Amino acid sequence: MDLSNLKPAEGATKSRQRLGRGEGSGRGAHSSTRGTKGQSSRSGSKNRPMWFEGGQMPLFRRVPKHGFNNPFSTEYAIANVGRIQILVDEGRIDADEPITPEVLESVGAVRDASLVKILGDGLLDSALDISAHAFSSSAMEKIEDAGGAATVLDENE
Repeated sequence: MDLSNLKPAEGATKSRQRLGRGEGSGRGAHSSTRGTKGQSSRSGSKNRPMWFEGGQMPLFRRVPKHGFNNPFSTEYAIANVGRIQILVDEGRIDADEPITPEVLESVGAVRDASLVKILGDGLLDSALDISAHAFSSSAMEKIEDAGGAATVLDENE
């Protein structure tokens, strides 16, 4: 057997139904399965886009819109100092090693290590050396009060 003699299984294919070929065909001469009257029954009727609702006001125009989506905003993956402290206490992060975005991603504290911001929610007891792309002022304060260091990385790193 090779590709030149492959065929569909018996009964797997059917010939297409031909429309408008007389009353005896079952797909008759009159409306040929299009129904009577209306835009879709006429010749030249185009398929309308997915959001066209037959002339009714479309959903995306009925729903109120609020606010503004800034196309130039920076999306950070966030981690709180309290979560980092929990990971250190559980032994999943070594407190003696520097904590980088890659380390946080590997232990599941953030999903994406490309841009990471550290926030100040929670308590921090350990003196940790944390590197991230951004820090909130409260996070920076808590890290330095615990005797650690906060290093801001360039966004390209």
